[in-house]
Amino acid sequence: MTTETDVLKFALEKYPERVSAVPVERLIMDSARQNAKRPAYLKLAVPDDLVKALRGSGEPEEMVLLVSVPREVEARADSRIVLPNEIG
Repeated sequence: MTTETDVLKFALEKYPERVSAVPVERLIMDSARQNAKRPAYLKLAVPDDLVKALRGSGEPEEMVLLVSVPREVEARADSRIVLPNEIG
């Protein structure tokens, strides 16, 4: 069974020009931590077309994922030193 992570890896490898990424921090309009009365939540500002695609009738045209990348990976992205586990 193909997972969302498998789909993301395939898209980044084969169709990188069709994948877009925006840091969630730029989209947050409101947020709250979990308490006894409700779960934690984030309120995001996204384009209306995305809302229509996700909440409209029928199958969404795009898979929208919330992806977490450790900051240490972000720091390694600009490094010219290749570590043994990065070869492959």
